Amino acid sequence: MAIFPRLFRRSPAVVAIGGGTGASGLLRGLKEHTDKLTAIVTVADDGGSSGRFRKEFGMLPPGDIRNCLAAMSDGGPALEKLFQYRFDEGDFKGHPFGNIFLAALTRVTGSFEAAVREANAILSVRGRVLPATTTKISLVAEHADGTKTTGESLVGKVDKPVLRLSLRPDDAPAGEGVAEAIEEADLVILGPGSLYTSVLPNLLIRDIQQALLRTDAVIAYVCNIMTQPGETQGFTASRHAQVIIDHTGPDLIDFVVVNNGKIPDRLAAAYAAEGSTPVPVDLDALHALPGNPRIIAADLVYADSVVRHHPGRLAELCLDAFREVGKERAKA
Repeated sequence: MAIFPRLFRRSPAVVAIGGGTGASGLLRGLKEHTDKLTAIVTVADDGGSSGRFRKEFGMLPPGDIRNCLAAMSDGGPALEKLFQYRFDEGDFKGHPFGNIFLAALTRVTGSFEAAVREANAILSVRGRVLPATTTKISLVAEHADGTKTTGESLVGKVDKPVLRLSLRPDDAPAGEGVAEAIEEADLVILGPGSLYTSVLPNLLIRDIQQALLRTDAVIAYVCNIMTQPGETQGFTASRHAQVIIDHTGPDLIDFVVVNNGKIPDRLAAAYAAEGSTPVPVDLDALHALPGNPRIIAADLVYADSVVRHHPGRLAELCLDAFREVGKERAKA
């Protein structure tokens, strides 16, 4: 599937767990370094176009899967633009073409899981994209005041700190091939992406939790660059990482990646107007995290109309850190 098989002959097997634009950016960078790439993607979304397909067609939400398929495709920029094209009028208003494509493919193949497998082939995906589960799940957030919010689209809108996150049902099995991919990986990367609605939903699936505990892979967490209104307002980098640790265990993460680059003033002002600020890098607290993960800080900012991680720099940094941790393990 890779264009240059010799280039990838000794490349590591990498699993990226997450969803949304954060995951797709990382995948876009990683696919230039390995064809042994697996994206494990959340299917908890219940808002926007994905939510409409979920309600009207009874299918799993396609949006996060669509983003990752487009990012990992070797079909060229025109195909990616087509897959991401969003209609702005008529009956299809608000729907990206890729969501419609996956809905049609689900009907043709008989299941969402089969549709994603076929989409991997049709789009010449470098590696593979797997849904975290094929069970219809809902997020349940427990807040500090004792109330609960159900539904991914509502978690970030109630403007209450999340004390704990869970899934309904709580026994949803991992999708086909998911646990095996984690167990056979050399490197597993959690994030970047919305902490409570893109990254954690995958980690709450018991099969995925157990596979992460069994694997010999190096495990990384990539912290977001910006806080998210209603979800992580006021969060430092260490608090992001601590939330992952609280939901998975203290000895899971080998290294944490944080951004120390500056956000352009014009974008910082625009984000601030919406209640979003750069995530503070509190190094002392990061170094005091349970399990003593290595902390890697670098300028990872890629800013055009929005702020995101630079795909190439982030991928290279994660792979370099993976090799360093591997060397340390070999010496131990």
